[in-house]
Amino acid sequence: MKKITWLLVAALFILLLGACSQQTSKEAEENPEKEEETQPEKKKEPEPPYKALEPSEDAVPLKETLTEEELQNMPEQQMALGGDPARAVPAGETLAKDMEDKTNGPLKDHRLVAYYGTPQSANMGILGTLEPEEFMRQLKEQTQAYSDADPDRPAIPTIELITTMAHRDPGPDGTYVSQLPDEKIEEYVKLAEKHDAIVLLDVQLGTDTVMNQVKSLEKWLKHPNVHLAIDTEFQVDEGEVPGEDLGQVDGQEVQEAVEYLSQLTEENNLPDKFVLVHQFTEHVLTNKDAIQPTDNVEVALNFDGWGNSIDKMALYKKYVRDKPSQYGGFKIFYDKDQPVLTPEEVVKMDPSPAIVNYQ
Repeated sequence: MKKITWLLVAALFILLLGACSQQTSKEAEENPEKEEETQPEKKKEPEPPYKALEPSEDAVPLKETLTEEELQNMPEQQMALGGDPARAVPAGETLAKDMEDKTNGPLKDHRLVAYYGTPQSANMGILGTLEPEEFMRQLKEQTQAYSDADPDRPAIPTIELITTMAHRDPGPDGTYVSQLPDEKIEEYVKLAEKHDAIVLLDVQLGTDTVMNQVKSLEKWLKHPNVHLAIDTEFQVDEGEVPGEDLGQVDGQEVQEAVEYLSQLTEENNLPDKFVLVHQFTEHVLTNKDAIQPTDNVEVALNFDGWGNSIDKMALYKKYVRDKPSQYGGFKIFYDKDQPVLTPEEVVKMDPSPAIVNYQ
């Protein structure tokens, strides 16, 4: 008798459980919104705080403008130091050979065109020679030329602002650098926001460290449209003077900055960022293999030299193409390069520069 009673209890329990399950399913069908409310919310991807300049209607894709030989081989000028002429990556590709980009950063699908300088000096680049709105007008005009030269990779106007500038005078703290006043940094950050542009905060190091300089800019790096650039040749040892002694930066110091920026981006739910590393000769950047991108920070190595353009393209091959970090950058000097390369000539390089900055 006891056994039969327990069987009845078990049967009733199963019937009740089935009824509850049916009721829950019915409620879910009748109230799909309620079911959605119980699902964990997905982290929203921040909107990019920039807009690329759309190519002109008559712009022709880069690959349609190249000959069969140009599609197969890098520009002849890049071969001035010898080597295999075959392209490492397809024409127009900015990501270096065997590299990947796990971010949604601005370099992934765009090219950046930057004007470099500081409002404190007319000798350090075009930024210091123009009033802000005229500066942006000319920057956009130059940027548009790149969107038209390679319409598959529309270009974003970029302000490369020197925020810590090296001097030959040690200054009150003995670091041989001075920082741009906050109100000037804010002026150009807001200028970029107004024009849907990007800001690169450039640091020249003197006897200071990379991380000291980067941390001093943290409040600006928390802005969605602000990124980081490091001028390697201005970091000198004690007893040396920037501009007189050629400095150098260890790649591990750069990597600390990359990882710091990566953490800052993650903790503040910022759009993915990038770090630009300037190099004009072999000795200013050591231990380059230590510099690695992260899941939310891209890395670009920028060749900075000025002078004969054939020599510059060959050195871009030596320092950027043949020893890649992730992306390449190329600097053009309006007053010092011979000749000044056109956007059509620049985008043909192997790999095609992801950043082109003008001084």
